[in-house]
Amino acid sequence: MTEVLLSGGPVMIPIILASVLALAVSLERAVALRRSSVIRPEIAAVLDAVEDESGVQTVLEVCRRFPGSFSRIVATCLEVRSLESAEARDAVADVGRREVHEIRRGLGILETVAGVAPLLGLLGTVLGMIRVFQTLATEGLGEAATLSGGISEALVTTAAGLCVGIPAFLAHSYFSHRSEALILDIEERVNRFLRHLAVHS
Repeated sequence: MTEVLLSGGPVMIPIILASVLALAVSLERAVALRRSSVIRPEIAAVLDAVEDESGVQTVLEVCRRFPGSFSRIVATCLEVRSLESAEARDAVADVGRREVHEIRRGLGILETVAGVAPLLGLLGTVLGMIRVFQTLATEGLGEAATLSGGISEALVTTAAGLCVGIPAFLAHSYFSHRSEALILDIEERVNRFLRHLAVHS
């Protein structure tokens, strides 16, 4: 297997590095985007248990105890609810944008790898075919080993680029949908809690 990879030429090095990077990001996102990691059950439980304004301080204390995107959004909503509606909305929107960026962290890398890896494979194909035609031009059809080496380089890099790019694309798509679902869940929980407080205030 190692010999096959090395036969792809120098273009294989960035393709291998891209595959390692995509794998590392995918594993990190798989852990970070678990529902229990983003929407901490301790915070969700206290939100469901609070009946009125008297429980707001308890919610803030739990948010401080379990830091994360969910807790920061909840805490901000509670801290600015006494401000003018426009100011409160702007403050929550600022925090929301930062936390959405945090939840989606690393997805840009997967998207880049998904786009670049096949292009690197195509570059390897072009370089391999250039090698083949240079050999044909200088030595004719007699150097079969050199010709087959150039064709092998072209095929290996193409296959390698696709083998890295396709999983990276699938991982990006999966984690994008997962992060969007978590963001919507956070928004729904916070809005439901704030409506509950408004009714019982």
